[in-house]
Parts: sequence; structure tokens; C-alpha cells
Amino acid sequence: MSLLETTIKAIYPQDSEYRDLAKERLDQLALPHWALGDLMDLAIDIAGMTRSMNPVVSGKAIVTMAGDHGVVAEGVSKFPQEVTPQMVHNFVNGGAGINALARQAGAEVVVVDMGVAADLHDLAENGKIINKKVGFGTNNIAKGAAMSMANAIRSVESGIEIASELAGSVDVFGTGDMGIGNTTPSTAIAAVITGKSVEELTGRGTGLDDEQLIHKRQVIEQILLCNKPDPKNGLEILSRVGGFEIGGIAGLILGAAAQQKPVIVDGFISTAGALIAVTIEPFVRDFIICAHRSMEPGHRYMQEKLGCRPLLDLNLRLGEGTGAALAMNLVEAAVAVLTEVATFEEAAVAGADK
Repeated sequence: MSLLETTIKAIYPQDSEYRDLAKERLDQLALPHWALGDLMDLAIDIAGMTRSMNPVVSGKAIVTMAGDHGVVAEGVSKFPQEVTPQMVHNFVNGGAGINALARQAGAEVVVVDMGVAADLHDLAENGKIINKKVGFGTNNIAKGAAMSMANAIRSVESGIEIASELAGSVDVFGTGDMGIGNTTPSTAIAAVITGKSVEELTGRGTGLDDEQLIHKRQVIEQILLCNKPDPKNGLEILSRVGGFEIGGIAGLILGAAAQQKPVIVDGFISTAGALIAVTIEPFVRDFIICAHRSMEPGHRYMQEKLGCRPLLDLNLRLGEGTGAALAMNLVEAAVAVLTEVATFEEAAVAGADK
């Protein structure tokens, strides 16, 4: 049995008994009923995911998957492909947005080379990044498939391996991405899985003007026409129109779910990975926490398809895992509400009249 098959078999829904126990306690807290709203809903989810009334969420890691995309040749990004390896070095040096926000959240940043179109072996050999390179960028999806089915499976299994390798020290995973041009394959994935139009889903990415946005939409229409993936086959969607880092994100989510650990999904590209993961195994949905709603117009439809309401809406559009890092503060807050706030009985406070 393959690693992917073994992982899928290990994924079950949240535990209903722990959800009930958490709700029972939260109902009795010494505050007006459900006065902490979404935090209390999140606390129930975390209890159900971890099968615990005292969930441990102190070990936190943002796993930022990096990969390049052949479709940048179609002029879908304002930035050149060289920016991807340059940003990987910035992550390693601690100077990126994700580094600042992860430090604030007390989270480790783990950078993974899934398919950067540059030689990063020196960083991997020095332990600065994890090398899971499937290839030096995907093929141009406007001309044909992104990758072979074998490489699609390899990218997903690489993400699963990372989740397993980090399991000993990580209680809560966050997803992140880096890859110039990656909103284009992510939009194509969203179109296939949500059924929404390219016009509804396509955003400006790193800041396209009106003319460039029209061109990007035309390229994505061509991608869908050229590849025609089966919307019910996650691996086929990934192989036809995806990216190596998107496959890695999908695998990380599957791996976290198999370990019954929450995984905070960042923005647009991470949500494309989540859609792939849920298409492969629907039960994985029970372990996903949507960090925020990004500026990309398609993100709303993707989250609706996941059945996941975002914790934050801050007009973010950076990626890297920045939204997931911010949301880690809320995960810790939800657990604190569950475990530290006294009930009326514990606090010797009179409850409200029934």
C-alpha cells in the first residue's frame, strides 16, 4: 500500500464525544451564553480534532512550500521567476513577512523546496530548507499538463512526509506558499472544483493592471480548455493544472489530518491545496481551519466549497503563510477559553435565570 493510501485510511472525522464535552463545558462558562462567539465554535472544533478537552497547541509551525510554474511564460505575473529563489533566501535569512508574523505567534518557519527553478542544494545541505524538489518548475499549463501523474503523487506524498517528520514537535500546522505565477494554477484549480467562471475567480495576483488581468483570464480559459481535468479526481486536477508546491500543501493537510492535528490553511494558493486534499479525501475537511479571506475574488468561492468560514478578513494578499501565522493566535485563544475560563460552578458565580 502506498504512503498516500495509508494516510487516507488513517483520516477520520472529528470525535463527536469530545465535541459534545467541549460544548457542555462552554455552555457553563461564567459569562453570557456564547459571548465569545466564533472562538467558542473554534474551541469545539479543536477538541473534536485532537480528541482532547485539554488540547496542546504550543508547538506551531508554518510550512512554506516553494515551487515555480512554467505558465509564467504567458505573462501572467508582474514579477520574474527569479524572485522565487530570492524569496526563499529571504525566508532563510528571517527577513520576510512570514518570518516577522511567525515570530510574533511563536511559530517555526519550515521552508520546503518542492520545485523551485533554481539549484538550492546548498541551503538544503546546511539544514536551512527541506529538499523535496520534484522538478525545476512545472510545465506550461497553457500548453499541456503541469506534471505527470507520478509527480503529482510524489508531490502530495512529500507533503505527507513532512507532516510526519514534524509530528513530534508540532501540534498545529500552518500552510504557506511561495512561487511566482502561482495564482494562475490556483485559479484553474478553483474553476475546476467550484464550477465558478474564470471571470468570477480571477484576481490581480501581485498587482496586475486591467489589461493584464484580461490577459490572465484568457490564459486560464486556455488552460482549462487544453487540460480538461476530472473535477472529482484530485490527483488528476493537480497533475493537469496544479503546481508542485500546491501538491505539497495538499499532502501536508492530509498528513496533519491523519495525525488528528489542526492545520491552519492560509490564503488563495493554500486553499487550492486544501481543495485538492479534500477532493482526494473528504474527511480531511474536519481538520482544516481557514485562516483568513484574501483579496483574491475567488477565495470566497473556494472557502464556500470547503464549507469553511475564515477567522480573519484583513485584506491580505501576500501568501507565505502570513494569515496562518496570525490565526495561530486565535487558535491559542480558543483553547485558553476552553481550558482556563471557569464555569459558573467553579467560580461560585450565580448563573442567568433559565
